Amino acid sequence: MNEPDLKVIFLGGVGEIGKNMTALEFGEEIIVIDCGLAFPSSEMPGIDLVIPDASYLIANREKVKGIVLTHAHEDHIGALPYILKELNVPVYGTRMTMSLLEPKLREHKILENARLNTVKPKSVVHLGGGFKVEFISVTHSVAGSCALSITTPIGVVFHTGDFKIDHTPIDGVPTDLSRIAEIGNKGVLLLLGESTNVERKGSSMSEATVGSSLHKVFAEQSTRRIFVATFASNVHRIQQLLDLAQKFNRKVAFSGRSMLNVVEAATKIGELKYNNDLIVDIEKIGNHEDKHLLIITTGSQGEPMSALTRMACDEFTKVKIGYNDVIVISASPIPGNERLVYGVINKLYRLGARVIYESFANVHVSGHAYADELSLIHTLVKPKFFIPVHGEYRHLKKHAELAMKMGMPSSNIVLCDLGNVASVSKRAIRLGDNVTAGPILVDGIGVGDVGSAVIRDRKTLSEDGLVMVGVSVCSLSGTVQDIEILTKGFVYVKESEDLLTDSKDIVRSVFDKYDSKSDMNDFAQIKNQIRKDLKGYLYKRTHRNPMIIVMVLQERE
Repeated sequence: MNEPDLKVIFLGGVGEIGKNMTALEFGEEIIVIDCGLAFPSSEMPGIDLVIPDASYLIANREKVKGIVLTHAHEDHIGALPYILKELNVPVYGTRMTMSLLEPKLREHKILENARLNTVKPKSVVHLGGGFKVEFISVTHSVAGSCALSITTPIGVVFHTGDFKIDHTPIDGVPTDLSRIAEIGNKGVLLLLGESTNVERKGSSMSEATVGSSLHKVFAEQSTRRIFVATFASNVHRIQQLLDLAQKFNRKVAFSGRSMLNVVEAATKIGELKYNNDLIVDIEKIGNHEDKHLLIITTGSQGEPMSALTRMACDEFTKVKIGYNDVIVISASPIPGNERLVYGVINKLYRLGARVIYESFANVHVSGHAYADELSLIHTLVKPKFFIPVHGEYRHLKKHAELAMKMGMPSSNIVLCDLGNVASVSKRAIRLGDNVTAGPILVDGIGVGDVGSAVIRDRKTLSEDGLVMVGVSVCSLSGTVQDIEILTKGFVYVKESEDLLTDSKDIVRSVFDKYDSKSDMNDFAQIKNQIRKDLKGYLYKRTHRNPMIIVMVLQERE
C-alpha cells in the first residue's frame, strides 16, 4: 500500500501580504499554521477587515487537530475571533501571542470557550498521531515570535514564520540558529520560508540601531515635546523609548487604543519593564512642560482614525500640535499606505511641527530578513523541497530564484497561489487539486455578507455619485403627472439645470413609448429603459457613471 502524500494547503499569505493561513494535511489529520487578516484596500469601500476563506477547514472540521501560531501580528492572528466561532480547535502560541489574542476573543465573547495553550520556545506539542510541532525562537518586531519545526509521518516541515537575524536583540533572545542547524543536520523535507524582504540585499539592521538614532533625537530636541509613532506590537521599540524617557527625565503618555492594550498586556507578562511613576495619563499632559514629555502613539501608517492622524487634522482634543513639537515616524509605510503616511506628514508640517521619518533617519528597521539572512536559513536548514511564502508573487519568485542560485533544482521548488495544494512525498513535490480559498470581507453587518455586487455599488457611489428619479403616474390614465430628479455626489444642481431638464425629457420620452394601458403595467421594463437611456446621456455629458435609481409611483387623479 502506497504511503499518502503530505498536502500543503494555502488559504492565505501567498501572492499577497497579509491573512496568512496554511494547513498541513496527512491522511485524516490537519493542522493549521497561523490565522491572520488583511486590511482593506481602497478598492473595498466600507470594509473593515479581510479574512481567509476557511470553508475547506470547516467542511473537514473532524480532521483539524489544532492551530499553531508563529507570532502576534494581526496578519497572523487577527482572523481567529471569526474562525474560532466556526472551528473551535486547540490554539497554541507563546505567552506574548496569547496575551494579545485574549482581548480579541474576549471582545467577541468567545474567550471562555476558547481552547488556548501557552507554549515556550523549545516546547514540543503533539497534535493528533501524525504531527509534532517544536517552537523555535526567532527575532522579529514583536516579542515571542517563533519558527516551527513540524514532524510529519514523511519528514520534517520547517516554517520560518516572520523573522530576522538580529545579533543584538533588545530582549537578549536572538534567533536560535544553533537549534535550526541541528534540525537541518537531521534532515528537512520541506522549507516554507518567508519572502517579504527578499529583494533587499545584504542583512537587516539591528533593532539596537534604532535606539541609537532615537537617543540622538532626544539629545538634540531637549527643549521640545517629542512624539513617536510606531507599531503598537513592537514592544522592543516601546521598551527603548521608555528607557530613553527615563534617561532624559521625560514622562511618558500613551495614545491610541491598540497602544494602550499592548502596553497593558506586555507589562502584565513582564515584556515591558518601567517604573510606574514614569507614566502619565494623556489627559494630564498639560501639567508637564514640553521638555519633560514623550508621547508614544499609534498612527505610523496614516490610518484615518488613528491618534496621530487626528492630531494632524487638529481633531484630537487631548493634544494640540504646535511649533515646539517634534514627531518621529518610527515605521516604514506598508506598501499601499504611502499616500496616507505622507499626507499626515504634510499636515503635521502645516501645524508647525518638525517631522523625522525613516527616509531621513534610521528611526526604524524592518522585522523581516533580507536576502543574506534568507540565504543563511537555506544553508542551515538544507531542505529537499522549498515553497516560498509570505509575499506578493514577485517576492515568491525572487525567493525561488535565490534558492536555485544556492543549488536547489527548480523541480524541487513550487510557487503557490491562494487555494493551491502542494502534494509532497519523500521523492517529489507537485501541485495537486485546488481548494476553495480567497478573501472573506468583514464589515459592520457581519462576516461574508458583502458580495462583489455590494462592493461594486459602493465604489460607484463613492466615485460617481447617485441619481434618483421619481415619476408620478396616474393609475387610471397612465399619464405622467410629475418627474423629480435628485442627485447626491454627482453634480452641483444649481449649475446643472440644463442637464436635469434634459434628463427629465428623456424620462418622459420613455413613457411616451408605452402609450397603451397594458404596456404601462410593465414598470420593470420602463425602469430598465429609463436607466439605460439616462446612463448613456449622462456619460456623454459628464463622462461619469452614477448609480441610477428609478421609482414609479401610481396615484389617482
